[in-house]
Amino acid sequence: MKKNKYVSYLLIVAFFIINNSCSDNFLDTESPSQQTSNVIYENTGMTRSAIMGIYSDLAGTYVYGQKMSVNWQGVSDIELAGGYQDNPSKDLTSDSGVANYFGDWYNQTTQWSYIFQMAEHASTAVEGIRNSKLYQSGNKIMKQYLGEALTLRCLAYFELVRRWGDIPFKKGMSNSDLSNVYIGKVDRDSIYESLIKDMQEAVDYLPWMGNGEYNCERVTRGFAKGLLARIALFAGGWSIRDGNQFPHNTNVEHYHSVGDDGMAEMNGYYVGRPKDWQKYYKIAEQQCAEIIGDPENPHRLDPDYGDIWKTVCSLGYNKYNENMFEVANGVGYSGDIGTLMGRAMDGNIGYGSRGFGGSYVSTNAYYFYSFSQGDARRDYACYWPRYMKEGNIIHERMQNNILNLNLGKWSFFWTSDKYRNIAKTATSRVPTGINWILMRYSDILLMFAESRYVLGEGTDTKSETAGISAREALEQVRTRAFGVGSPEITDYSNDFFEAIVNERAWEFGGEGIRKLDLVRWGLLDKKIEDMKVAMVNMIDRNKVVKCMDKIYQPSDFPDKLYYKYQSDGKTIDLSSANFYRRLNDNPDPNKYQEIGWIGNPDIREKDVVNNSALVLEAASGLRAAYDYTALLSTLQFGSQIQEKLNMVTLGNGVCNYRHLFPIYYEDIYESKGHLKNSYGYDHQN
Repeated sequence: MKKNKYVSYLLIVAFFIINNSCSDNFLDTESPSQQTSNVIYENTGMTRSAIMGIYSDLAGTYVYGQKMSVNWQGVSDIELAGGYQDNPSKDLTSDSGVANYFGDWYNQTTQWSYIFQMAEHASTAVEGIRNSKLYQSGNKIMKQYLGEALTLRCLAYFELVRRWGDIPFKKGMSNSDLSNVYIGKVDRDSIYESLIKDMQEAVDYLPWMGNGEYNCERVTRGFAKGLLARIALFAGGWSIRDGNQFPHNTNVEHYHSVGDDGMAEMNGYYVGRPKDWQKYYKIAEQQCAEIIGDPENPHRLDPDYGDIWKTVCSLGYNKYNENMFEVANGVGYSGDIGTLMGRAMDGNIGYGSRGFGGSYVSTNAYYFYSFSQGDARRDYACYWPRYMKEGNIIHERMQNNILNLNLGKWSFFWTSDKYRNIAKTATSRVPTGINWILMRYSDILLMFAESRYVLGEGTDTKSETAGISAREALEQVRTRAFGVGSPEITDYSNDFFEAIVNERAWEFGGEGIRKLDLVRWGLLDKKIEDMKVAMVNMIDRNKVVKCMDKIYQPSDFPDKLYYKYQSDGKTIDLSSANFYRRLNDNPDPNKYQEIGWIGNPDIREKDVVNNSALVLEAASGLRAAYDYTALLSTLQFGSQIQEKLNMVTLGNGVCNYRHLFPIYYEDIYESKGHLKNSYGYDHQN
């Protein structure tokens, strides 16, 4: 059984920190003594312990234990961190404010120090291994450890760059005199170049999964190559830039804004990407192709999409090695996966007072109705029922809040016996120990399809290295979703790039991928606004609704949903529900329950107005300003919605596409003048 190793990780990291004396703040870091490094890195056992210490950093609250797995997913077109908020511009110092792209330098919920700590620990290991005689003698095990340390350092810096943009960056560990600690921001393009170089070295040192002790909780060749591909796509992607601090970067292409698309340059801030972005896509295509085509590649798609989630919740290993890397958590020690997002369960039904499946990250009806009816992923991405107690009856009950729909990939009833036994008597949240899946094999297939197509290789030309085409890679993922031979496998957008954009939404919802994908594509603003239009039209009940590539007439949405239970009498049979068609009456009152649904004509005007305003307020820190006049003119209660919106702040007033986080004020203060916030993130915001 995995994940029990976390206790030993804590002991290992205590040893590591004692011997490496690194503080929590990257601006106040001491270097380990040369003597200690000589002792540790001349012994494979002690080197392994040092590497395990870096792995323990991954499970920290401000790394993948909570923040990067749950809270920092933000508002995208399919994910809602904290749900829709009333006037999120007031909430500058919490996760929900940042999720809507508001925040200031006092927001301690987006501190970066723990990620920098991980980078420092990894840098210490990299230098210690490189300087050791054991490594220099060609020791194979030490090379593998170097590959792990390089990859983990790159992972830390990669997360920092794509969440904060230009950051302080140093490849080596901190000098004892702190001469390389107090530094300013480094241009992200040069950081990406360095990370790519390190990853290109690391992949050659690492074994495939299944080699010795290298399982999904250790960095392996497949994950490292996949991470290199992911880093390359971000290096070649779009992001908001500070032209005031880096005014002479001539290798950056500026985004061509058209009309009111929320991407226009202002106040020295602009959206850009490297002019030579194609070279990064070539790296991504090559790495993915090499994974797919390598006869030693142990990774495959699990033919049962649901098995991925049932297995990880129960602390098991995926037998197809689809999960290329999982952050190891420990029951009762780390990981809020599941308790903060997942299938909802009340806390009064005999399984602990805390419940399960919070709405820290939820979704909405837009995402649900973007799925095809036969897509096996739909009910793992979106889960309507809530497990609750009514009188003496414990069963699922259908919910109908189209603004707050739970994710379905994590369920209490799939968790380990160890967690459930602890949760039964717990009065507060208990770490579930569920691993955070950082990369799955489906990501490799879709990155390959995307990069190959964008590079102009077409959809049907086979890669000599991978042995498949971009279209075949996409359709492998869709075959799992719909079943072999289904006509749905080839039924997707004629725009192949748009098909990739949609497929990644359906495949990875709630996995911390979507918002950042949209950022690098330059589509974050557009897709959020597409979602808003669809949602207010759905709430209006008189408009055509477009959910990605699906188009619905108002009459397509039921006014009442009818559903029945499975044979256990507790679990709802979702296949029985008329989600996609309006019925005149209950098919069989003796078998079917009913609940008001989207097309219900009795929805109050007040609810239509309030819910529409909540939708339009979402993510409203992303642009400098918003004008919904044209949209509201098409809605039956448009003037009332506008009156509601007049009472809140829409827009940050400074720049467009503000997807990056603010730097915490203590880090700015302790930088001795080397750091300052960009994008309007100061105490006056």
